[in-house]
Order: sequence, then C-alpha cells, then structure tokens
Amino acid sequence: MTTCHALPDKPLTTPAAAQGRRRIALLGMPNTGKSTFFNRLTGAQARVGNWPGITIDLLSARLILGAQVAEIVDLPGIYDLHGYSDDERVVQTFLTTQSVDLIVLVINSVQIERQLQLALQLRQLQMNTLVLLNMQDEASKLGMQIDIGRLSTALQAPVAMMSAKQGTGLAQVSQLIAQRMNEANRRPAMLEIDQLRPVSLDDIREITRQTVEMPAVASRGLTERIDRVLLHPVWGLPLFFLILFGLFQAVYLLGSPVQELLDGAQGTFKDAVLTPALSGVPEWLSSFLLGGLWDGLMTVATFIPIIIIFFWFIAIIEDTGYFSRVAYLMDNFMSRLGLDGRSFVMVLMGFGCNVPALMGTRVMRSRGARLLSMLIIPFSLCSARLQVFVFMIGLLFAPRHAGAVLFSLYVMSIVAAVLTALVFKQRYRNDEPFVLELPPYRLPTARMLILRSWHEVRHFVRRAATFITVGVVAVWLLTHLPWGVPVAGEASFAGMLGSVLHPIFEPIGIDVKLTIALVFGFIAKEIVVGALAVIYGLGDTASEALIGNQIVQTIDWVQAYSFMLFTLIYTPCLSTLATLKSEAKSSRFMWISLIWSLGLAWAVSFIFYQTARALGF
Repeated sequence: MTTCHALPDKPLTTPAAAQGRRRIALLGMPNTGKSTFFNRLTGAQARVGNWPGITIDLLSARLILGAQVAEIVDLPGIYDLHGYSDDERVVQTFLTTQSVDLIVLVINSVQIERQLQLALQLRQLQMNTLVLLNMQDEASKLGMQIDIGRLSTALQAPVAMMSAKQGTGLAQVSQLIAQRMNEANRRPAMLEIDQLRPVSLDDIREITRQTVEMPAVASRGLTERIDRVLLHPVWGLPLFFLILFGLFQAVYLLGSPVQELLDGAQGTFKDAVLTPALSGVPEWLSSFLLGGLWDGLMTVATFIPIIIIFFWFIAIIEDTGYFSRVAYLMDNFMSRLGLDGRSFVMVLMGFGCNVPALMGTRVMRSRGARLLSMLIIPFSLCSARLQVFVFMIGLLFAPRHAGAVLFSLYVMSIVAAVLTALVFKQRYRNDEPFVLELPPYRLPTARMLILRSWHEVRHFVRRAATFITVGVVAVWLLTHLPWGVPVAGEASFAGMLGSVLHPIFEPIGIDVKLTIALVFGFIAKEIVVGALAVIYGLGDTASEALIGNQIVQTIDWVQAYSFMLFTLIYTPCLSTLATLKSEAKSSRFMWISLIWSLGLAWAVSFIFYQTARALGF
C-alpha cells in the first residue's frame, strides 16, 4: 500500500529552487474541510512560505508518496477560479505562475450541488485533478448516497470519499494521489484561465440528479432547528453576547491560573537557579542577563497559555459552524463601517488579547476589510491594560465610582474603534459582496484542536520572541545607562527621555514619571505597574500599596484618568506591532497604525484633561 506522510521538520526550499520538485495544489471552497485534510497529511510539519508575486504566505509541506517526494500547498478557500476577490486572485496568480503536477479538489459532500462549480471549471482546463468528497460521515448520517463512479465520469477525474475530521478513507486517498502524480502533466497551470466559460447551472443540476440521492428530510435536520434559535431576529444577538461572555470567562478562568503558575515557576527558577549561577559575574552583566534577556523571553512566554486557549475556542467556534452565523448576525451594522460581521467577532476577541485577535483576521477574504479590521482591533481593551486600570482606579477613585470608571473605558475603546473605521474605510475599501456559507453544525476533534494550537503558538513565538526581547533589553539599557546614575532616575537615559517628552505630555496632565511608565508600556502593558516601582525609586519588590501611596501624593484623579485614556488608546504593545507587520506584510501599515493611535490617544486625553480643568476639577 502506498503511504503518504510528512517529511521531518526542515526548512522548505524557495519556490524558485523547488521547480524540479513534484508539486500538489490543494483547492476548495471555504468550509469544505480542506485545511483539516491538509493538517491530516502534514501534521505539525507545515511551513509558511513566500511565493513570487503573491501577497500572502501559503502553508506548504513536503510529503513522501511511495518512492516520490512532493510538495503540497494549501491554497486559500475560493468560490470561483474566475472571481475577483483577494483570495481568488491569490489562487489565480499561484496556478498561472507555478508548475503544478496535481490539483486536489476538496468538496463538502453535504453541499455537493453548490460546490461542483470548481470541479467543472477544472474539467474545462483539462488539468490533472483528483476530487475528494469530504465529510462522508455527515453525508451518511443524512442518508445521502453519491455514485462516485458516475460522478468521476461526469467530472473527467477520479473521485474518492473521505472524512478528514475522522481520518477515514485517507489510505485510499494517499494511493490515488500517488497514482495521479505518475500521470502528471508538469506545466504552469491554467494559462487558459481567462478563457474559462461560465459554468451552467443546468449542468450542475443534471450531474447532481444523476449522481446524488438526497433524502427530502435532510434540510429539516438538526442544523435548521438550532438555527431557528441562534439566528432568531430578536434573541439571536443576546444569545451571542451571552455565549461570548462565557467564552471570555472560560479563557481567563482557565488561562489566568496557568499564566500565574508559569510566572511563579519562572520567578522561582530565576531566584533559585539563575541568580546564584550568575553571582560571580559583574553586577551589570547579571542585571542585563536577568532583567533584560530573561525577562524578555518570559514576557513572550506569558502570552502562550492565553493563545492556546483562545485558539481552542476559536477552532470550536469555526468548526461547529457558529462563527459564520455570528458574522451573519452582525453584518448589517458592521457594513456601515466598511467591514463585515467577522470584524465584529475579532474586535470582541481583542478584549481578551489583541495579538490572537489580529491573527484571527486570516479568515477574512478581502484584504481591505482585513486591514481595516486590524486597524481597529488594537483599541480593544485587552487584559494587560485592564491590570493597569484596575490598579489606578483602586488608588484614586472611590469604590462606588470604580465600576462606572472602568465601564467608561470599555465604552471609549469601542468609540475609538468605530471612529477609526469611519476615518479609514475609504482607504481600505471592501467592495466585494459578503458571501457566506452556513455549514451544518459539527463537533471538532481533539487532534484538530491540538494541531491548530500548536501551529499558532509556534508561529507566534517565532514572530514575537526576538521583537519583544529586544524591546525589553532596550528598556533595561534606558533605565541603567549611563553607568553610575540611579536606576530610572532623572540622570538615566529613561529619565532624560521623560524630560524630553514632558512638553508633549504636560498638556494632557501626565508628569515625567508617568511619561517614563508610558514608554515602558510601549513594550508591554504588563510591565507598567512593575516599572512604576522602579520609577518611584522603591525597588522591584515594592508592594502595590507602597507604590500607590507615592502615586496618590503626586497626581489627582483627573491626571489618572487622562493617563488611563492614553494607555487605552495608544499602541498596546510591541507584540501587537509585530503582529500587525507580520499579518499585513507591510511596515508602512504598521507605522500608520502606530502614528494614528498615538495621535488619537493624545487628542482624546487633551480634550478630557483640558475640559476637566476648565470645569474646575
């Protein structure tokens, strides 16, 4: 039996260098299980690669097919080879510029009539094609029967049935892939794409009539009964917010203890192992290695538990089919902002952590809508900023006012996001219609959840580790240089920087010490409270009560609220900037986001502070 499995985890060659290698293109509409099938074949061996002339990265992996080695590339989900969406252009560019030996087309068996269009377009182009009818288990439950022999004749390509989620039928699929590779016509695919004729709906209906037996009761199944509740015109949105509230609670009920455990473990390891091990080296070197490099790496590590749990829940929402329904519920409102319903979901997820929410925008097909979504997500009040706000509110506001103050900050985050969307919606336009498939409800498998989380964590660590570590090391240098001055004192570079920036921040009520804290907060909001201890000369181990007493003596509630407004709106952290640059594939876009958020933060804080002082507060 021919087997199909991934090669060991080694860097893929560039496309130019891979021209002599056999190549498979994985194609399909959204929600067909194409990526699940890809993960089944490749496991954790997939790599993200750049391709000439293509604006997004594509997942690819090397496979052993019997005695052959092939590269399989997971292309974006599309509806039409002749379409004009960003994803469709990516697929067109890839298939017209890269040599492809085999196209593997994945079709959702349950929705076969709506998904035959791509198969008939490939038939016109006479490409070496293998058609895979996925979700065989769901089709069987519905009582569907598909004559794959007749379907193969109609499509002029071999057809096989499988369930990528359950792993059934994959052995046969592996054999067919290897067999079809031997019949490969190696050439750049689809040079005739512009000559594609429109697919006739009559042809699709006739093929379906001849090859598919669909029970009449299938459309009145469990999916429709659930949709009558979740898509209810009155109760649909309240139910969504209730589910979302539960998701947030679950992410942080599960993630926060793990974060605290991880933080405590690294602190214990630092005190018990690293500090004694470095006791013989010069003090400046020990401080640099522990306070710079080690703390930088641990800043990255503390994101990992939240990212894992976040993507577990995202995978559940996507794989069950509920994600599409939430997008449908919110699309009307978001369309007025130049976005669609999926943007709303990502903004809300940003209240947990901006980084995975930005990464989650990959599900959006339009580049304009995706960039606009990435501009507004950083205004979501993430958990890191929440720590700063809870600390400051507890110091300077009476308990009866604390809840209202915190609520006002959440409201301001939404206002900032809406304003940003209105300002930039003409620049990042989304002209394509929002086409949405409502797939049947299904349960994800544990294996798919693990693979999804592992891939996202690995991608995050590789992208953010260097960026954040360099940033934290820079903070250490700012607070410790030049040698011989008090740490973070006025004579340090950090103190000098605070003095230089003070004329900018003085009109919004932020003094020199708080200015330095904002500089530290640019790296990560999690270090702001700890940085205040150093800035106020109290040491790294000072209690929050001691820090608070010093702050209360130097600022009032108006200054504190202005400080919180600025902290809310300006760039969340270096990790967010790194993610913006990585996901947008554009340094210019990252700078636009940075400059806009800084300017908006200053303007909002200025209006509040000057108005409050004018009213006598």
